[in-house]
Amino acid sequence: MVLNLINLQKNEEGELPIVHDGPCKDIYTSEGRFIHEMEYGSHRFKTSRPEQAHLYFMPFSVTWMVKYLYSPNSYNLTPLQEFVSDYVKLISTKHPFWNRTQGADHFMLSCHDWGPRASEGNAHLYSTSIRVLCNANSSEGFNPQKDVSLPEIRLYGGYVDPKLISPPLPTDPRPHLAFFAGGLHGPVRPVLLHHWKGRDPDLHIYEYLPKNLNYYDYMLKSKFCLCPSGYEVASPRIVEAIYAECIPVILSDHYILPFSDVLRWEAFSLQVNVSEIARLKEILMGVSEDEVLRLKEGLRGIRKHFVLNQPAERFDMFHMILHSVWLRRLNLRF
Repeated sequence: MVLNLINLQKNEEGELPIVHDGPCKDIYTSEGRFIHEMEYGSHRFKTSRPEQAHLYFMPFSVTWMVKYLYSPNSYNLTPLQEFVSDYVKLISTKHPFWNRTQGADHFMLSCHDWGPRASEGNAHLYSTSIRVLCNANSSEGFNPQKDVSLPEIRLYGGYVDPKLISPPLPTDPRPHLAFFAGGLHGPVRPVLLHHWKGRDPDLHIYEYLPKNLNYYDYMLKSKFCLCPSGYEVASPRIVEAIYAECIPVILSDHYILPFSDVLRWEAFSLQVNVSEIARLKEILMGVSEDEVLRLKEGLRGIRKHFVLNQPAERFDMFHMILHSVWLRRLNLRF
């Protein structure tokens, strides 16, 4: 894959912490790390001359909006939407660039579940701008023709767990057929646990993993890691499974997989329809050992595209995000 370098203008409007900053650890790592790289990383992606820019990044953090503007347990997202509305109003009145395309060459990035809802603060941002979102749900307005699916990655303390740094060789045995442990929420997980929790010794399916067992140890000892949607379609398990070189089994409806413009997900993962969960063991047992080895080798080959380096390195996750945004920019004519 050849990465087209993008000349980006970083809008200077807005103040910390909601703009120009973001969380760089735990479940919202993808959001904060990208903003941080744009702010403090290589300057070859930015220009101080906005008329030269191909794209315009709006560096607000939806996660920090939730922290500083949202009233807990109110379920009132109006303050988030009002912030977005005010931000777009500011840049559209101060600069000519938003108005010439109605925001089509501008992009936002969010890994918070409410990123899509926050983008509703401006109609053009929602329907015309490029939205880079972890919550890439095509049934809730995500448009893969203009929007970008952002991998959700959980880094406790900001670092990859040491257990996942050097996974076993593809030929090393993995004693468990499949593994899942997670909260019982959303429409998919109850179906999975109903059919398989505690029902088969080959499928290690837990609602919550007992405290004496280690989550990543199970991933590293399993051929397949089940990745069902929760309340939202994305899950950090997918990236964790990639790191563990445990073949991800995507159990989700309406999820647009990250970087699917250039990555062939069928080369390193399986997708099982939610309607076929009752046949899950039959489906997994039907995957030949040669196919398992092929998928593991595929995982080893694409792992670098889901790694967050500091500073960013060629072909890593930061560059993959920019490449995905650039592909949408190529579709724009004005």
